[in-house]
Amino acid sequence: MHILVILPRWVGDLVMTTPMLRAVRAHYGTTARITGVAKPMFAGLLEGTPWLDDLVAYDRRSRDPHRRFLAVARRLRADPADVALIVPNSLSTAALAWAGGARRRVGYARHGRRLLLTDPLFAPRATGGKAGLAGWWRIEPDSPAGHAMDLAERIGVPRGPLTLELATTAADEARADAVLTRLFPPAVAGPAGPLLVFNDNGAFGPSKAWGPDRFAALSRLAIERLPGARVLVHCGPGDRDEAREIVRRAGHAAVQSLADEPDLPFGLSKAVLRRASVVVSSDSGPRHIAAAFGTPTIVLHGPMDPRLSRSEHRHLVEMRIDLPCSPCGRRVCPLRHHDCMRLLTVEDVGSRMVRLLEDARVSSP
Repeated sequence: MHILVILPRWVGDLVMTTPMLRAVRAHYGTTARITGVAKPMFAGLLEGTPWLDDLVAYDRRSRDPHRRFLAVARRLRADPADVALIVPNSLSTAALAWAGGARRRVGYARHGRRLLLTDPLFAPRATGGKAGLAGWWRIEPDSPAGHAMDLAERIGVPRGPLTLELATTAADEARADAVLTRLFPPAVAGPAGPLLVFNDNGAFGPSKAWGPDRFAALSRLAIERLPGARVLVHCGPGDRDEAREIVRRAGHAAVQSLADEPDLPFGLSKAVLRRASVVVSSDSGPRHIAAAFGTPTIVLHGPMDPRLSRSEHRHLVEMRIDLPCSPCGRRVCPLRHHDCMRLLTVEDVGSRMVRLLEDARVSSP
């Protein structure tokens, strides 16, 4: 049996698909060949996991014609799948599964793609909600983790736990060793205390950001209250300047960032997020990577409904301000005050961070 899984194009959503990938592999074992379709850069994110036999690089916006729709559809049609699980809800991904010759196509019937699916799933209709900036939204919206599991259940896979999972390789861990030793040399940092990883990046838009002033202040608070604390500011290739600004404003040798690393592969992110004592993050991809390693995490929620990104995470603290305009789901604050993030105070976040660190220490085996 050949199973095709078309994966999401956002980091967090893809990580939230890992419970489904694990469940499909556990159910079919070696009797199925499982092929993933994902953006090329996600190969590093999934490296070390045992669920996929092959990964087809696909990005319809790529400059490389071999990775765009027509070329990938031809490649898939040359080895057609018996069933395709289409995790994203876009019209283009359903069209890709159809053009790629998948005999059975399972996905949610959204965005006008009903006729492209052999096994359409339908979300419960909204029966109420709140109007205004947030619009109408369902009482219990499904997270991508639950959404992906729905698809697998449709083809007979028993519903499994929604615990996220990733893996690191020996090369990932060696790179993290080198980076952390260089940024926090023992002669300067002294005896190593907790490693705190802060992350304020996100491709979604500025509405999710907490800001460099607050993260810099949180860094100083951590150093004052946690002996030997090291603060590592995580960033992606597009967030280097913001990470440097946090370090500059913190003004302490125990606060460093990944901004000046020549390469920022997913393997390095996975290894440092796995090692963190606590992660404090905006609602973006790195928080889900941290969850995949069970790292204690504080998520700062602003414009998004927290229920849309939940999984099973033992040491998770979600912080948000309950406002009439939130969640609005906008990339930029339409009211221009950004209160949903601005009113999350450094003192409150810092206190929860210290408490979470202590709780995790007490409950660790």
